[in-house]
Amino acid sequence: MAEPSLVASHPQVEPHLGAGAQRARLLEGMVQAVADKGYAEATVADAVRAARVSRGTFYAQFASKEECFLEAYRHGIDVMVERIRAAVRAEQGDWVARLRAGLRTYLGTLAGEPRFARAHLLEVHAAGPRAGAERDAAIRRFADRYRSSFRAALADDPTLRMPSDDALFILAAGVDQLVCARVRAGELHTLADLLDQLTITAVAFLEGAAAVDPEGGS
Repeated sequence: MAEPSLVASHPQVEPHLGAGAQRARLLEGMVQAVADKGYAEATVADAVRAARVSRGTFYAQFASKEECFLEAYRHGIDVMVERIRAAVRAEQGDWVARLRAGLRTYLGTLAGEPRFARAHLLEVHAAGPRAGAERDAAIRRFADRYRSSFRAALADDPTLRMPSDDALFILAAGVDQLVCARVRAGELHTLADLLDQLTITAVAFLEGAAAVDPEGGS
C-alpha cells in the first residue's frame, strides 16, 4: 500500500493499520483507488487490491463502495477540522491571526495530502446525493471554525453581530471553491499562495456581514 493518507491519521484508523485491521486497510485502499481512477471509475476490486485483502473481506465490512468512500471521507474531514482547531488554539495573536492560522492549516493539509484533496474537492461530487450531504456537513464544520475565530472580534466591538449561519456557509463554500479550482487545474502546490488573499477576503466578509443588521439596517 502507498504511504498512509490523511484518513490514516484518524484515531479510529491509525491504531489499526500496523496490525493490519481489515476495515482500516480498506478505508485506505478506497482513498487510493479513488485518487488513482476517480470515484466513478474506481471499483471495489481496486480498493481491495490496494488494501491487499479479499473481495469477501470488503463485503464483510462494507455494504458498498459508496459506504466505504463516505466513511473514509468523514474520517478525513474529522482529521482536517481537528488540525485547524489545534492551530487556532495554539495561535496567541488576535482573532485575525487565529483566522489566518486556521486557513494556513487548511491549505497546508490539503497541499500535503493530494489524495484526500481530490476526494474532498472533486470526487465527492461524483459520489451521489449522500456524498453531497456529507460535503454540505463538512462545509458547515468549516463555517463553525470561522465562527469560533470571529467570537473574539465580537468581544472587542459590541456593535458587531455574529454573521448568520448562511453567511458563514457562503464564506466556507467560497474558500473551498477557490481551492477546488486550483486542484482541478493541477495546481495543488500553489495553495499556500492563496493565504494572504483568503485572509483579507475572510476578514472583510466577516466584518462586513457582522456590521449589517439582518432586519435591513446597519
